[in-house]
This record gives sequence, C-alpha cells and structure tokens, in this order.
Amino acid sequence: MRIVLNHRILSRFHDQLKASTRGRHDWQETFDWDPARLSEAITDADVYVGSKLLAEDARRAERLRLVHVVGAGYDGIPMDALHPKVTVATTHHHGRSIAEHILMSVLMLSRDVLGADRALRAGHWRNVAVDPSLPLGTTLRGRRVGVIGFGETGTETARLCQAVGMRVRAVRRDPSAPFPADLRPDWVAGNDRLLELLADSDVVVVTVPLSAATEGLIGPAELAAMAPEALLVNVARGPVVQEEALYEALSSRTIAAAALDVWWSDPPEAPSRLPFHELPNVLMTPHHSGHTADTFAARATEIADNIDRLERGDALGNVVRAPAAACSVPVPRPHCPSR
Repeated sequence: MRIVLNHRILSRFHDQLKASTRGRHDWQETFDWDPARLSEAITDADVYVGSKLLAEDARRAERLRLVHVVGAGYDGIPMDALHPKVTVATTHHHGRSIAEHILMSVLMLSRDVLGADRALRAGHWRNVAVDPSLPLGTTLRGRRVGVIGFGETGTETARLCQAVGMRVRAVRRDPSAPFPADLRPDWVAGNDRLLELLADSDVVVVTVPLSAATEGLIGPAELAAMAPEALLVNVARGPVVQEEALYEALSSRTIAAAALDVWWSDPPEAPSRLPFHELPNVLMTPHHSGHTADTFAARATEIADNIDRLERGDALGNVVRAPAAACSVPVPRPHCPSR
C-alpha cells in the first residue's frame, strides 16, 4: 500500500513504523513538502497518517482507504469530504505523559520554583532562611485535587496524584461510567457539581475536550468559587477557560497560580492577547505536555498495527468513522485535544 506520513513528530519514528509493517509498503514522509506535491501524494495514497487534512485533498483521494489520526482529536479531518468507503481511526497513549506534566507543574507552583529560579538568576539568594516574609512551601500529601473530565488523561492524573497521597475527586459528563479499579476517588459526580468541586479543591485540573458544551466552562463565577490558595492546571484546550476571566483571577490573586499548557491562539500568533507572561504566578508551556518518546513510540506501534489489520482485512482499533457500508449512523465529531 501507499502510505502518506504527514506528521513531523511521528516521522521521527519512521524506522519503527516501517519495521512494524515489515517493509511491505511504500511510505512517503511529506511533512515538509509544498502543498501541491502533498496534494498529489494524497491522491495516490491508500493510507493517510496525520492530524490535519484539507477538504479539497480529501475529495480527490478516491483511492484512500484509511485516515489514521496521530492523536485523540480528529477535528482537523474533514469527515464530510472523505469518500464513504474511508475509515478514520485515532490513537491515544498521551495520558501518562500529560499526567506527569501536571504533577510536575503542581509541585513547581507549590514550591514557588519559578520565583526561586528568577531570583537566583538575578543574583538573589531567596529562601525562607534569609527572608522571613516568604511563605513556606507545601507538600502534596493530603491536598485535594479536583479533576474536570475523567477520561484517559483524567484517570492517569488521578492515579499519580493518589500515589503521592493526594485526595481525588472528579466531575464528568457521565458519572456512572466505569473507571479503573485501582483508583479510589473521594467521589465522581456529574458536571452539575462543578462548583462544589471547585470550592473543595486545592488543585483543579482541566482535561475535558473542547466542544460547544465545554467552551467557556470556567469563567468568573467558577474562578470565584475556588479558594484563594488554589491552583489551576489546564491541559485541555485554551477556550475551555475564559481568557479574560483567568487573567483577572490571576492578576488579582483570586486564585494563587495557574499552569497553562494550552492557549487561545496558535503559532505564529501570540498564545494570548493578554500579558500572561508578565504574571509571576503563571507557569507557561507551549502545548507540549504529551510530547514524550513514550507517547509517540506507542502511537507508532498502534498505527502500524492498524495498517497491518487493514491489509489483512481485520477489524481496526479506535475507529471513529467506519466505512458507509458497515455503518449507517454518522459518528459525531467532538473537538478533542490533539496531542
């Protein structure tokens, strides 16, 4: 089969992908190709591996059998433009990596690592031994973490927080859905208890997908419900949290601090139109919490396995759109975090 690999990060694992498919296929790595050359390659492809696909390329790709998204979110794929015979599948494996980033961020904010680093770089030995006005840092044991969304990232976050002695609670769209048996949350409830979760948490972690229901979910009222010493971590999508409301809450110390890995604008635009970078209580990262070797090695293995399944005619994993002949009910298109 002819396979177009149009993903800069996954191309680092091209040897693994080719070895896993035992070298039987023609792989084309196209992430640095110009649009015309890429379009021509997609027209002749059996499989497209990437996170985004132009509608006009999708319409012309009559040979295409599988679009394999590199990540959980497929809002970059024009479903309506694809031929009805095309299967669309996704891959995950980012939960543990993002959860470790969350735990790291909470520790850094709890110990004011940002402030200590800035001071020492400026030549100031700044700690409580020499400055009695500084507050002491806090440990995580016994602190309460509230998780908004309890999917792969939410449950992995709960698992790590639980391991260091934190108490976990969560809200989710379907509170009756099962979760891993090794988790021992204080409670898991529906989204109608969001304000209770916010008021009763030392750390709030946002992991829900972006959708019409979650856009602007955290606004002035929700931030006001949090304790002044509470921390907010957003690894979902920027617009889940209202931009102006968060800036105001951080600058006025309505909440203590925030770790933001997701933003309201994409490059080459600035991440926000507001000066979050000037606030000393914000930890800023460029949407990279899931970017680890473990994440992409596992994705490469799973994508290669699905390609082998396609060649054999076996059922594929993580299908979000089945061919029309096999599925008469359209699959909805949630806006999930792309990782």
